[in-house]
Amino acid sequence: MTGQTSPFTSLREQLLDAAAAFADSPVAVSDILSGLVDDVDRALREELEIFPVCHHSPASALAMVRRLREKQPKVIYLELCEDLQPLLTELRNCRLPVAVQAFATEIDGFPSTWAPLSVVAPITEASAEYQAISYALETPGVELVLVDRSTDHVFQWAPKEEPDKQEHAEESGLHGDAVGVEIGDLRPRFAELEEHLLHHGKVRHWSEWWDQYVEQPLAGADYDTYRQVMVLIGSLFRRLDRDGGRVSVDEDRERYMWTRMREHLAASGADPADCLYVCGAFHAASRVEQFGVRSTATFEISPRTGTKWLYGLIPSSHSAIEAQFGLASGSVSIAAATWAKSLTRSKLTPFQLAGQKGARKRAAKLPAPVAPAEVTDRLTGFLSKPPALDELDEAELLGWSVDIVRLARRNGYLSSTADAIAVFETSILLAGMRNRVRPTPYDFQDAAVTCIEKDVVPGRRDVRRLCEILLGGDRVGEVGYDAMPPLARDVYDRLAPLGLDLEKRTIQRALLDLNANPELRPCSDLLWKLRYLLPSDAVRPIMGQRGLGERSIQESWDLAFGKHQRSIIELGYEGVTIEQVVEQRLRRSVWDPKATAAVALAAVEDAVIFLGSRRFADELGARAVQLLASERSVHDAPEVLRRIRRLMAYYRAHEPELPAWCEEFATSGYAHYCTLLPTAFVDDDTGVRQVAAMLGFLFSMESLAISLGCDRAQLELAVQQSHPESPAKVALLWAARSQLGLLSHAELRERCDELLANPLVVPSFPHYIIGFVQAMEPVPALSGFVVEVVSKAFGRLPDRVLLPWLPKLITALRDQAPELVPVLVREAGRTFPGTLGAVDGWVPPWSARPAAAAPAAPVASGPVAELLMGHPAACDAVAGLLGCEGSWQAPATAGPGHREVAVLLADHPEPALAVAGLLA
Repeated sequence: MTGQTSPFTSLREQLLDAAAAFADSPVAVSDILSGLVDDVDRALREELEIFPVCHHSPASALAMVRRLREKQPKVIYLELCEDLQPLLTELRNCRLPVAVQAFATEIDGFPSTWAPLSVVAPITEASAEYQAISYALETPGVELVLVDRSTDHVFQWAPKEEPDKQEHAEESGLHGDAVGVEIGDLRPRFAELEEHLLHHGKVRHWSEWWDQYVEQPLAGADYDTYRQVMVLIGSLFRRLDRDGGRVSVDEDRERYMWTRMREHLAASGADPADCLYVCGAFHAASRVEQFGVRSTATFEISPRTGTKWLYGLIPSSHSAIEAQFGLASGSVSIAAATWAKSLTRSKLTPFQLAGQKGARKRAAKLPAPVAPAEVTDRLTGFLSKPPALDELDEAELLGWSVDIVRLARRNGYLSSTADAIAVFETSILLAGMRNRVRPTPYDFQDAAVTCIEKDVVPGRRDVRRLCEILLGGDRVGEVGYDAMPPLARDVYDRLAPLGLDLEKRTIQRALLDLNANPELRPCSDLLWKLRYLLPSDAVRPIMGQRGLGERSIQESWDLAFGKHQRSIIELGYEGVTIEQVVEQRLRRSVWDPKATAAVALAAVEDAVIFLGSRRFADELGARAVQLLASERSVHDAPEVLRRIRRLMAYYRAHEPELPAWCEEFATSGYAHYCTLLPTAFVDDDTGVRQVAAMLGFLFSMESLAISLGCDRAQLELAVQQSHPESPAKVALLWAARSQLGLLSHAELRERCDELLANPLVVPSFPHYIIGFVQAMEPVPALSGFVVEVVSKAFGRLPDRVLLPWLPKLITALRDQAPELVPVLVREAGRTFPGTLGAVDGWVPPWSARPAAAAPAAPVASGPVAELLMGHPAACDAVAGLLGCEGSWQAPATAGPGHREVAVLLADHPEPALAVAGLLA
C-alpha cells in the first residue's frame, strides 16, 4: 500500500517530521511511528470490517451499540474460544456478571500435573462482547460465530511448564485457578512505557490511566475516531512488546481466527461487507500473512487432544475479574457505573438478552441501516487537540461525599458533616493537581481515604472498599436454574423440602427434626455428602454429627449455596449425581500414586458413612491391604490403628461377621509391623508415637491374627531383636516385654527405681515417662504403673532437680501424647484419694506396708472340743496319716461367747436326747 493512496499520508508526514526533530535516533522512532500509521491504514482498508475493543470498556460497549444499530451486520465473528458457542444462549438464564467455563479433570495429551484444566471467559453487561452476543441472539437472521482457538489449543500452545495459576482472596476467588480468556487485553507489555505513562499521568494504576486518557475522551467520540484510536493504541503496544513468546502465541491466534473466518465465508457464501469482526485492538493491528479475507496464506490447525472438556456457566464478580486480570481494585465497578451514566447521557438503548435476570426490559427497535462512509483521517484531529474536559458536576460530587460519610458511619467510623466537606474539597484539589477539571472516581476514592480513614480497626471495612460499594459495589453474578448442569439442578430439587431459597447469597439456617419429620432424612443424607464435597463454609453443621453407626435425631445447618454456586456447578463436571461424584473421588484418592493405607481406610469409612455400599467399601478395603503391604514407612501408623479399630468395631456391631478384607488387613498388618518393628525402634526418623501405634496394632490384633494363622513367636522375636537407645523407646520396649510376659512388674518397678536413684539419668527421665505414657496405647493395663512412676518422681526428686525438669515434662506430654494425658489423669483420679482430708492418712498402694502381727489362733471350746480332748487317739492317728505335727492345747473356759449354745440345748433338749438314744 503506498502513501499516496492513503488517507493518513498527512499524519504520517507529521509524525516523521516530529521524529526527526525530537528523537536522538530518528531512524528507529520514524520506523515505529510510520508503522503505527500503516497498521491503522491496513486495518481500516480491510474488506471485512474490524471492530477493535478493550475488555470491560464502557467506551467499547457504547461504540458497539452505535455501530450495530448503524451497520446491522448479518454475521458477527467474535474473538472467543470457538467451542464455547453452545453456552451463549444460556446467558438468558443468568444474572451478569458470569463466566463461560470449560473444565477438564481427565486430561489426555497434557502433563498430569496440570490437572484439572479450567478456562473462563467473564462477561459483564458493560462489555462490547455482551452487546454483540445480545444483538446476534435476539435479532432474526444474524449469525454469531466464535473464531478464536479452542480451549484445548489454549493449553496446547501454553509453555510446557505448569500454567500460571494464581490464588486470590475469598471474595475474589470465584474463578479459582482458571486460565482467563478475554477480548481485548490492552496493557503495555513494555514495563518502561507503562511506568512512564503512570508517572506523567499522575496516576497509580494502569486502569486509572486508561480511564482518564482513553475511556473518557472516547466515550462521546464518533465511531470512526474510536476505531482509528483503538487500532493505533493496539499497534503501539504491539510494536513495543518485548515478550517474544507471548507475541508468537498472539500471532498464532490471529492466524487461527483469520483461517476460521475465511472457512466460514467460503462455506456460507456470506458477503464480507455484511460481516463484523470483533477482536481486541491488539489483534486488529495484526501483521501476519494470513490477515484479510483475500489472503491466500494457509495455516495448519493442529487437531485437539483426547482431553474430554466439559462446559458450563459459573458465577463471576467484579472483584474476581479484577484479581484475575490484574486490574485496579474497583475498576470494573467504576466501569459499570460509567456505562450506566453514559447510557443516560447519550440516550442509547443497549442490547440485552430476553429474560435476562437483573436487567431492565428495553425495546430492541433497530433503525434503518446506514450506508458505509469513506474512510477519512480522524486521528490527526484527535491527536492534535486536547481532550474536551467535562465541567465539574458539583451535584454528583456532593452526593458522593455525603453518601460516603453516611456509609462510613454505618460501618463504625466517627465521620461527620465536616468530613463530607473535606472529601468534596479534597477531590477537587486532587483533580486539579492531576490536570483534571472534573474529579474522577479515583480522585474521590483518594480524597475519602485521606479524610475519613484516620485509623484502622480490625474487622472494619476500609474506606476504599466503601467507595467501591458506593460506586456500584462488587456485583456478583448468578447462574439460573435452567443453565445449571443436571447434578446442580438435582441438588436443588432434592433440598426443596427444606423450604429455603437456596439461590440467595445470604447464609440460611436449616432446622431438621428427623424424628418428627422422617421425610427430611434424604435431605440430611445429601447435606452430609455436600459437606464432604464442598468448601467448609458452604454447608456447615451447627448441631448433629454423622459417623460410623451414628445418626442424629436433630440437625441444624448453615447453608451458603448462593455464595458457593460455582463449586456446586463444577460438581456437575464430575458426574451426574452427588453419589457418583463421591464414589469417583474416593476411588481416585485410593488409587492416587501418593495414597497410603491410612488414606484408603479413611475412604472406606467415608464410603460406609455416605454411600452405605458394602461392595464399594470392600473394594476400597482390598486396596488398603495392598497399600499397607507396600509401605516402607510407619509414619501413618497412629492413623491406621485408629481407623482400623473403629471400622472393626463398626462391623462387629452391625455385621454378622468381619469382611474378608478386614481379616486380611489384620494378618498382613501383623506380619508387616512385626517385620518393621526392630528397625522402627532404632530409627531416629520414627517417633515414639509411631512405634507405640505399631505395638498397639500388634497387641490389639493379636488374637484375631493368631486365629487366622499368624504365629505369636514372630512378635516375640521382633521384640527380642529390638535394641533402642532413645529413653522413650527404651521405656516403650520395657512395656512391650511386660505385655508379652518377658518382664515382670516387679522387675519393671525395680528398673524405674534405679533410674530415679541415678543422678546422671534424672535429666532424661521425662523422656522415659513419655515412653511409658505412650505405652498406655498398646498396654492399657500399664496405666496404674505410669501413675506410680510419675508419683515417685515427684515424691523423691529434690526441688533443685524437679523445678527445671517440670517444664520439660509438660512440654513433652503436650507435644507427643496429648490424647493420652486424659487417660493418665483419670487413672490418677482413681488412685489418689478424693478428699483433701484423706490425703494425710493415705498410703500409696505401691509403698511397702509394715507387717501386721498375726492374731492369736482361737482355742476351741464347747462340747466338740471336750469330745476331741477326751479321745485324742483318733485325731493323732489322722494327723499321723496326713503328716501334720502339733500339740494339744487346753480348751478355753466357756465364756460368754458359748452361753447361747448352752441356753439353746437347755431350752430344747429333745433333739439332744433323741441323738443320745440313737447312739445308745
